[in-house]
Amino acid sequence: MTLPPFVPSVAPDIEATIQSKLAALEADHDVRILFAIESGSRAWGFPSPDSDYDVRFIYAHKPNWYLSIEPGRDVIELPIEGDWDINGWDIRKALGLLIKPNPVMLEWLSSPIRYRWNEDICARLTRFADKTTFGESCLHHYRNLAVKQWDKHVGDNTDVPLKKYFYILRPALAISWIKQNPTVQPPMNLQALVAGQSLDDALVAQIEQLLIAKASAKEIGRGERIPMIDAFIHEQIAWANVVAKLEERPDLMAEGNDILHAIVNRSSLGVA
Repeated sequence: MTLPPFVPSVAPDIEATIQSKLAALEADHDVRILFAIESGSRAWGFPSPDSDYDVRFIYAHKPNWYLSIEPGRDVIELPIEGDWDINGWDIRKALGLLIKPNPVMLEWLSSPIRYRWNEDICARLTRFADKTTFGESCLHHYRNLAVKQWDKHVGDNTDVPLKKYFYILRPALAISWIKQNPTVQPPMNLQALVAGQSLDDALVAQIEQLLIAKASAKEIGRGERIPMIDAFIHEQIAWANVVAKLEERPDLMAEGNDILHAIVNRSSLGVA
């Protein structure tokens, strides 16, 4: 059993507003946006009618910015206003996080909603990320995310914010994905996470019903706990607690530096 397909979309007027805000950020901060995507429930596959827009981007400064003795701020954040949550990372910060590894940026690179997209740069970043963020290397991230969200939003409560329920279910599904597909990065989209692994039909049916409830409820909507989903979440966290370990990773610092230099200097990115 699989979930109905989810087709993410952004209205033309919203798209135009986002493009205007991104252009203003480039001008105000004297940076070049390498890619900008949607990272939130609208891209994850479980939006509410009033979901906000979580725009995330990676940018590069001009070369001289990286030559300062005093490191500059490596994050650009706009104040959250109304439906807009917009922030981004400098490319040096992003590459440093990938090497750790941290799967967030690879999720951004797989977002189904793209606002800006440099094909050559994104392809090179994806190839690099594929070397650092998959399998057991990701378990720490998804396990910690699931536990943190559970403790914060569920705990002993008898009902749950539907939005936050999915914030726990998605990393739990990612852990289950890694169990079944250890060499493939978990997809960002919830529907793809479910479709790409073997799950009990009854569990998939419960997830589908939860999706229907979430789609018709506002962001603050709540619902009763679902024992089968709770049990699945705890099973995945327990498995990750046992299996997750810090793997020996290849030294990718030199390659990361080469990518950084190529992007900042606008030179060839190579084929590694």
